[in-house]
Amino acid sequence: MVYLMSDLELPLRDRVYREPDGPHVAIVRGRDLDTALDHLDARPDCRALAVIGLTREVPDLELLSGRRLLVVDGDRARMREFAEAGMAAGADVEWLYGERPDFNRVAAWALPVGAVVLAAGAASRMGSNKLLLEIGDRPLVRHVIEAASDGGCHVINVIYADEAVRDAIGMAATCVLNPDPARGQSSSLRVGLQSLPEEIAGALVMLGDQPLVGARTVGMLLRAWRREGSRPAVAASYGGRGSWRPPVLLDRSLWPDVMSLDGDTGARQLFAERPELLDTVPAAGRPDDVDTPDDYARIVHLFPRPTQG
Repeated sequence: MVYLMSDLELPLRDRVYREPDGPHVAIVRGRDLDTALDHLDARPDCRALAVIGLTREVPDLELLSGRRLLVVDGDRARMREFAEAGMAAGADVEWLYGERPDFNRVAAWALPVGAVVLAAGAASRMGSNKLLLEIGDRPLVRHVIEAASDGGCHVINVIYADEAVRDAIGMAATCVLNPDPARGQSSSLRVGLQSLPEEIAGALVMLGDQPLVGARTVGMLLRAWRREGSRPAVAASYGGRGSWRPPVLLDRSLWPDVMSLDGDTGARQLFAERPELLDTVPAAGRPDDVDTPDDYARIVHLFPRPTQG
């Protein structure tokens, strides 16, 4: 939830103008900063503060210790002074330069998204672990991780069962073990959602075997979901009306329902029963997955071959 404490026109999802009941972030103009600091003192569940347009004097920012802080201003020196005071107080500080805040960048700060890459499947039709197959100059699963990173996800957690997958990923993402992958995709979803940090507002669920879903599609889903009026879930649409494939972005409010699912159907079961929860947006990439050797042979030719050194 995003609490707008000043006269700001930011068309964000879950925005409120009155003090919210649960965990939230606050956005305030610099002239109203004292009111915001009083709010932080009274509300430990206010996890972050954005200050847009700074005053000349930097107040005591001790209350920001352990919280996230976004500073937006058109004066670089003043912004640097404020940011340094925030860091000295123990805040996790980000800053944006400009007289007017860029909506998408403020939205990304206020409503951070974490990626859950499902990579614990058995890949029985391939005869080997398909996620390790080379496409271009790197393993298939690395293409999915790069799409999540370049598309704007704040954290990327890959849910794996095979140690070789973890080794192939290395430092590109956080690897989280699914101790019971035989229980199906729902078990990986559960492990993945539970692994995301508290500040993450939405989870982008991606399949580890879809190397053609690019950063453009990921960024489009994030922007659509963050807009005022969007539904709790947003998925990529490839073709006819109502037709969708992963990735799918899930608001945190849906996570308990998703984690209660069993078997191998994933979130599709939830949206079949409650279609009103889901928005779809036309996708820029392709949903092709790699399930068979023929799939791999078809997709690998779409990527440039690595140059020989």
